Amino acid sequence: MRAALERVRSVAVLPAVAIGLALVVGAVIMILSSPLVGGFDLTLPLTAYQALAVGAFGSGNALVSTLVNATPLVLAGLAVGIGFKAGLFNIGAQGQFLIGALSATIVAIALNGASPAVAIPLSLLAGMAGGLAWGFVPGFLKAFTGAHEVVTTIMLNFVAIQIVSYVISGPLRGAEVTFARTDNIVAGELPILIGRDGHLGLLLAAVAVPAAWWLLYRSTIGFEIRTVGANPDAARYGGMQPKWITVLAMSVCGLLAGTAGAGEILGEVGYMPASYGTTVGFDAIAVALLGRAHPVGILFAGLLFGGMQAGAGLMQVQAGIPVQMVSVLQAVILFFLAAELIVRRVLRIRAPGTGVEAELETVSRSYGEQTSL
Repeated sequence: MRAALERVRSVAVLPAVAIGLALVVGAVIMILSSPLVGGFDLTLPLTAYQALAVGAFGSGNALVSTLVNATPLVLAGLAVGIGFKAGLFNIGAQGQFLIGALSATIVAIALNGASPAVAIPLSLLAGMAGGLAWGFVPGFLKAFTGAHEVVTTIMLNFVAIQIVSYVISGPLRGAEVTFARTDNIVAGELPILIGRDGHLGLLLAAVAVPAAWWLLYRSTIGFEIRTVGANPDAARYGGMQPKWITVLAMSVCGLLAGTAGAGEILGEVGYMPASYGTTVGFDAIAVALLGRAHPVGILFAGLLFGGMQAGAGLMQVQAGIPVQMVSVLQAVILFFLAAELIVRRVLRIRAPGTGVEAELETVSRSYGEQTSL
């Protein structure tokens, strides 16, 4: 037990330090900018962070809002984290999210006259299948043609944006709408389970986290995924098939990101616009890195980022700090995580055991391979 706790502490110390340093940087920015909106105020960060915390965790509705905001981040974060474990840098969670959302919308609109007992599961399955297919493509290209997943997933992100725009502006555009979007989803809408907007989709993340943990650490396939990610040549020598494991890992990543998109459209928005402005797929990279690509870590990182989003409105109302400060804090957290070696050396933080830095190694290796093409 003591060894396990020590390992958890060694892995969690850098993310905790990154969060703390980001809050300090945010506080400095708030203080320096305070004369622009009033007098010089040294207590402004305290007011802002207090409002942020209250807006995220200060009431039942705030907690539900945090969970709702965290759900797509956790699912998409798992989509990136499992890719890291397989030695893949999945930047395509954004496109997988959009295709999953579009697929779920198409089925939900088609089943608007059906029973919710039929429409809801079929719409969710369609979202999962759409995301899986969008993850399969770069996985297959990586395995059998050598096309780098960083390049293909970025390109597929833009392809997904254009597909969504075409389908929603054209064949799926609603009959009586004021802008390019679909009709409202009726039968496929996820029911509210708790609070004002705590929909059924919350259970998707609650199931996905333990399922991803079991897949990675208790199943044969998960062992093969991690082995291929660590050393494809050793995996091949051990009788594994790295090519098909790569395809499988990227397909699972796409399924999770597609589930996030389906849950957000069916549970929150209620329709699909032609231009769907979301950064969930890119925020998922920060969530996966902060969570050290471990399902439990991704869960807590998703809750943190979801809480920031939930509390940003109250922070702006009470402290006058724009909601964009949340994006600044998230970016600074990611910066300190990326500068791990410098942070550890300056603060004299001992490095953990081998294996936990694999996600950052995957990022740097993937970027280096991509730029050398």
